[in-house]
Amino acid sequence: MTRPRTGGVRRVVVSLALALTLTGFTDSVSASEPSSASGGPPAGRSWFTSWAQSQQSLAAGPLTDQSLRMITHLSQGGDALRIRVQNTFGTAPLTVDAVTVGHGGEGAALTGPAVPVTFQGRRAVTVPPGGEVWSDAARLLTRPQQNVAVSMFVPGPVVPGRHVTGLRDNYLTPARSGDHTDDRSGAPYTETVTSTLLVSAVDVRNPALKGTIVPYGSSVVDGVGSTDCGPGCTETGTNQRWTDVLARRVTEELPQGGRLAVANAGISGTTSSDACPRTPGDLAGLAGPARLERDVLALHGVTGVIYYYGTNDLANGCTAASILASYDTVFQRLHRAGIKVYVTPITPRGSYTGPQNLDRDAVNTVVRQGNNCSGGCDGVIDLDEVLKDPLQPDRLRLDYDTGDGIHANIAGQRAIAYAVPLAMLTRARGHGRP
Repeated sequence: MTRPRTGGVRRVVVSLALALTLTGFTDSVSASEPSSASGGPPAGRSWFTSWAQSQQSLAAGPLTDQSLRMITHLSQGGDALRIRVQNTFGTAPLTVDAVTVGHGGEGAALTGPAVPVTFQGRRAVTVPPGGEVWSDAARLLTRPQQNVAVSMFVPGPVVPGRHVTGLRDNYLTPARSGDHTDDRSGAPYTETVTSTLLVSAVDVRNPALKGTIVPYGSSVVDGVGSTDCGPGCTETGTNQRWTDVLARRVTEELPQGGRLAVANAGISGTTSSDACPRTPGDLAGLAGPARLERDVLALHGVTGVIYYYGTNDLANGCTAASILASYDTVFQRLHRAGIKVYVTPITPRGSYTGPQNLDRDAVNTVVRQGNNCSGGCDGVIDLDEVLKDPLQPDRLRLDYDTGDGIHANIAGQRAIAYAVPLAMLTRARGHGRP
């Protein structure tokens, strides 16, 4: 069995400056902070990614002369924000003629004015195929767990990128209806979609934050199961993922000067290893190592990653050796970036065969060794212990099972979130990307 290599790279620990607190923000937004088309924002320790949903494919159809209103749910707030627009899977340039942000209200409505967003000082931006763009800073005061509506007008026609499992309602105006990005009313936004289109991350400016934690993995990170609260009950859009609950715990349990943002980087169906023979074709190129730069390292202020991968690897034919090799690749890249890595053993799945459970046990033995993945990671968050049935440890607990033997319901999501030790996360002082 192959164990992760510890590597010789020493992680540089850099403390985040706490020059200001949330109550002491300045009123100005610097005009010297435009982004570049390469996605590289300016240096500084004030910006942290507060919300994310990783793009994974193109939408089913094009946008043509219409507006989108995507509802993002911030884990932490600040005195300004900026957004990332991606065209990762596009085959043609993507032009957005206008973007605004505002406090989200009921449905597609805003509770206040729409604030213009610019890109290098311009309202319009064109993102090349395969590219991404971060906006300039937009002055909008936000608080933890607040909804921010990102409105975009796309002349099109163009097929936008998307994150499929939005688990909330987002909104479109009809095709050829023009620019409604400034509308406070939600009335023009007559079409509802559950995917998240174009926007993939929101940063907040808040020097009082300690960093951003990125949960990274497949459907359990993505939030599948978090709308399951029992027969006949659905809670789409109420932010019940375990990552949402974790973000609320941070706000409730940590002092203002010691808080962390949480940015979800889960994509359902993905694997840690890119060598699993039964991985579906539509997930090609989305394994943990392949998307690490785009979905973790390109975010800002990242100090730690919660690595929750391996369940789909086993189901798609990967062995313990290939899973551990992928862990090694990812963990070393994160450590070189100054980011700490916290790993969960592979959690149970009722459909695993005997040989698959042997591979699961082999991976989990390495992960648990020394409580640090045999020296390859910085800590273990044992969600296998949280979710497994004590009488049948290769199966989920019945009271946490959505019924598919794989995903945790709302009760299970809460159990996961409360098993994450906040003290461990706050000790992370990685430097990540500013």
